[in-house]
Amino acid sequence: MSQVQATAWSAQDCARLAQTIVNNVEKVLQAKHQQVELALAAVVAGGHLLIEDVPGLGKTMLARALAVSVGLSFKRIQFTADLMPSDIVGGPVYNPKDGSFLLRPGPVFANIVLADEINRANPRAQSALLECMEEGQITLDGQTVPLPAPFAVLATQNPIDMAGTYPLPEAQLDRFLIRLSLGYPDAETEASLITTQQFAHPISSLQPVCEADGFARLVAGARDVTITPEVANFITAIVTATRKHPAIRFGASPRGTLGLARMARALSCIRGRAYVDPAVVRELAVPVLAHRIIVQTQGGQSQSAAALVQGILQTQRTPQ
Repeated sequence: MSQVQATAWSAQDCARLAQTIVNNVEKVLQAKHQQVELALAAVVAGGHLLIEDVPGLGKTMLARALAVSVGLSFKRIQFTADLMPSDIVGGPVYNPKDGSFLLRPGPVFANIVLADEINRANPRAQSALLECMEEGQITLDGQTVPLPAPFAVLATQNPIDMAGTYPLPEAQLDRFLIRLSLGYPDAETEASLITTQQFAHPISSLQPVCEADGFARLVAGARDVTITPEVANFITAIVTATRKHPAIRFGASPRGTLGLARMARALSCIRGRAYVDPAVVRELAVPVLAHRIIVQTQGGQSQSAAALVQGILQTQRTPQ
């Protein structure tokens, strides 16, 4: 499909397809509309998503349902303490018939890769994802091999039960476009699960609702969304403020600035807008920036990164 064809859709066409995808994912993950929408926007923006929450809230199901719904290739990697880099990216395999070595691709060769419980793997295994996430390629046996496009890592991690885990280094956290938390369902939704998921899970019957060319049109539509100079300055001011805040040791890098702009474009696209509203920037600031800053610790007490970003937003004037 040509670039001209890919950008032929209107904002309303993009919004309709996006809503179809969101509705399909919500068959699996109920009453989490905002989180599903943000997860879709992250993939449309060409970024990676970190889902962090306590066990049993649907982190893995969100990743699987999104992959199935958009109709892209999907692989799952269960991260464990004994996982090796070759288990992720692959490596040379000996062929006894002719004594040669064949390059065996690992599970990272897919459009959407679920890195389940990513913090359970050792730093060496975690580092195998760095080149994949930043450059969309891997280097094996001296050869540079491109990964399928589009490519997105959807990682999950458990913030409790930290025994046997390895916290993600800041350099790797910064490569995730957004970080989400699902939270507990409300009482009505949880009661309905007894009926809908007692003996079978909806993920087993979920079907794709988007063709590959349709997803390409969404990606092209997001790139066509306009950011005015005033909104661009607003984004920059928010990120710059994280570097000057007295309670923040290290603020967000320019990667955070670019990430906030990319997410704002993607979320505006799937909501049917041809431009970025400053309200969308405010909505995205915490999930895009909070995991990128390092908070000062004084006497063992400090504000959370999310609270600090929220405080920064209150000091910034919204452009008209």
